[in-house]
Amino acid sequence: MHDLQPDFEQLRQACQRMRKNILKMTHRAKGGHPGGCLSAIDILGVLYLEIMRIKPDNPTWEGRDYFFLSKGHAVPALYAVLAECGYIQAEELAAFREMGSRLPAYPSNEDTPGVDMASGSLGQGLSIANGVALAAKLNGTEQRAYVMLGDGELHEGQIWEAMLSSAHYKLDNVCAIVDYNRLQLDGPLDEVKSLGDLRAKWEAFAWNVIEIDGHNLEEIYNAFLAAAEYKGKPTVILANTIKGKGVSFMEDEVGWHAAGPSDEELEKAIEELS
Repeated sequence: MHDLQPDFEQLRQACQRMRKNILKMTHRAKGGHPGGCLSAIDILGVLYLEIMRIKPDNPTWEGRDYFFLSKGHAVPALYAVLAECGYIQAEELAAFREMGSRLPAYPSNEDTPGVDMASGSLGQGLSIANGVALAAKLNGTEQRAYVMLGDGELHEGQIWEAMLSSAHYKLDNVCAIVDYNRLQLDGPLDEVKSLGDLRAKWEAFAWNVIEIDGHNLEEIYNAFLAAAEYKGKPTVILANTIKGKGVSFMEDEVGWHAAGPSDEELEKAIEELS
């Protein structure tokens, strides 16, 4: 975690670069999940570039903080931030979804530097974060476990079981982030299966809840600082986001949950982000 206040303009520019890389990856691969990547990238940018204790030149450093992308379909966002940090070269992003590449369609911890959990099957990330956080407590380290959940993913029962465990063991070194863009594969969240008062639900499970604008870099940064300072309970950051954020024709459009932009759409999107 950095001691100095970030340069938020530089951080914004980094997030725009990552947005462009997400679009280029999904364009080349003729598929992917750009909508949920674009909603999540500001959060990942702040987390990796300003908050987490990591060593990109030593991805398996034992003292590192951990990040688990539970909504594994948003892996282009993770690859984009790993390239921005230096875990991989930006040129390697062109191999997304290519046979034999280190950047498969869903996260794999076998070959990709900086990936600590295979995901894609939804619902598992918080359970794994709990295990890492509990181990850190037992070992007496200050390591933290961060996990990003999709809002549609909260329909998985395992998430709610894991929420109980986090609270029971007082894992204040767990920080969950809900990418709350209110759209999932089958349509608007409230139409598919409403989550109701999501803040009240997490609070009822004995979590500390911080609600933010998930595209306001300063709010994101301050939320992560507050989460690290809060003791006795795990923290969830409910990040209100927009699916497809940054590209006018993708914003809040469920059709961009799983699709790759055409040549013309890529050109228009890159122009908007420049």
